[in-house]
Amino acid sequence: MTAEAVIQEMTTPSLPDWVFPPPEGFVAEDLDHIPDLPAHTELIDGSLVFVSPQASFHMRMLSLLEFELRRFAPSTFKVRREMSVILGPNQRPEPDVSLVRAEAARGDETFYRAADVALVIEVVSPESRVRDRERKPQLYAQAGIAHFWRVEQQEDRPVVYVYELDPATRGYALSGIHHDRLKLTVPFDVDLDLSEIDQL
Repeated sequence: MTAEAVIQEMTTPSLPDWVFPPPEGFVAEDLDHIPDLPAHTELIDGSLVFVSPQASFHMRMLSLLEFELRRFAPSTFKVRREMSVILGPNQRPEPDVSLVRAEAARGDETFYRAADVALVIEVVSPESRVRDRERKPQLYAQAGIAHFWRVEQQEDRPVVYVYELDPATRGYALSGIHHDRLKLTVPFDVDLDLSEIDQL
């Protein structure tokens, strides 16, 4: 090896294999077997998507939703935070919060199947805006998940857009926009004071 090659090898960091996807893209099960994959990596359309550091609003909203939904959810469901959901062979997003059937939440799983999920929630961040507003709702609806909530930040206050699946079109229909209070009867009775985010 020449001195020039040795110097280049010493100064060029080696990249992990997962930086270079296979020609057909990654499949959902790959996420459980790729070593040193960053936490909360998602699979969208066969490509790995990495999460940026989250802002305070995002984390406070997740805490509020997780706590309140655990209070209101019936015992037949479990609330899960930042767990991936397999929607298809090349689709494994990680919703911010999910409502899953209790029998699917055994405690040792690394993902859930779409058929076991009744509700997914995405809290929009600047870097995920297009995915959370457009691509992920398409994928969740196509997989048959009945309820989708999208949370946006408006002047440091949450606004929750509530969608319900239209089985005829396999798309989501907007059923409400909630600014101060989230009061619903589906998928279960919930009455959530969104201003409580100020206490977190």
